[in-house]
Amino acid sequence: MIVYIFFSEGVARLLKRFMAFIDHRRLARHGAAAVLSLLAVSAFAQVGTSAKAPRAALQQDYRLGAGDAIGVQVYQSPDLSVDARVSETGVISYPLVGSVQLGGLTIAEAEKKIADALRTGGFVKVPQVNIVLRQVRGNQVAVLGQVSHPGRFPLETLNTRISDMLAAAGGTTPVGDDVLIITGQRNGQPFRKVVDIPALFLNDKTDEDILVSGGDTLYVNKAPVYYIYGEAQRPGPYRIERGMTVMQALAQGGGPTVRGSQNRLRLHRKDASGKLIESSPSLTDPVQAEDVIYVRESIF
Repeated sequence: MIVYIFFSEGVARLLKRFMAFIDHRRLARHGAAAVLSLLAVSAFAQVGTSAKAPRAALQQDYRLGAGDAIGVQVYQSPDLSVDARVSETGVISYPLVGSVQLGGLTIAEAEKKIADALRTGGFVKVPQVNIVLRQVRGNQVAVLGQVSHPGRFPLETLNTRISDMLAAAGGTTPVGDDVLIITGQRNGQPFRKVVDIPALFLNDKTDEDILVSGGDTLYVNKAPVYYIYGEAQRPGPYRIERGMTVMQALAQGGGPTVRGSQNRLRLHRKDASGKLIESSPSLTDPVQAEDVIYVRESIF
């Protein structure tokens, strides 16, 4: 039986040397098992060696986030070698130095920042700092509020955007707002942005669909509502749609009853100081959050 096996160039050279020292008769009896065993060991060794480089590169490129557990080691300074966890604000507590902001930094940048702090404080003349990432928690994004499946979701790629995280959470609920708030860390500084959700999918503002980072939180609040009562078919609270007018708000409540009149409406609204203002609105007036529309009886 002839078996054709294709391996890398390095394994092929090893096989050639192996064949040079093997007796042909012995190979006939044990060659197949011996060759395959040697190749398996060699291939495993090569795979193990080649896998270390990508993992090391990934760790160096990874940016620290809230919840990450790290080990900080300083050469020839065992008292300064500690284990720490990155807080929600992106800082760790480090001996002699105090609070150090590491959130959003790569491993190499974090090592340099701690080394600079030790050197500037006069604690170590030439500090050699090494950071080991022990547990990764910062590569998750929290999606909270009015979404179908709130929770923490892992960042599967470096190109994950807000729309991807909303899709992972099942989208917004019927009572969810049209905007979301994203908070986190960017370049070691607090970050906050309000994003128009419909614009993410209608391509009105494609620049709003920004990349998310580990440790970010996306929050969708409840949509603003108005209230309608009195001689309305279906009194109660309703979601305010964009550009909604008093006429549209009245229609959402089923319109006036046979005893009510759309020409005898009263609007209760709070001004900037919180004072309640009562007025007779026009049907084309815009509706604002927390408006109360009262449908009065017809005079005839």
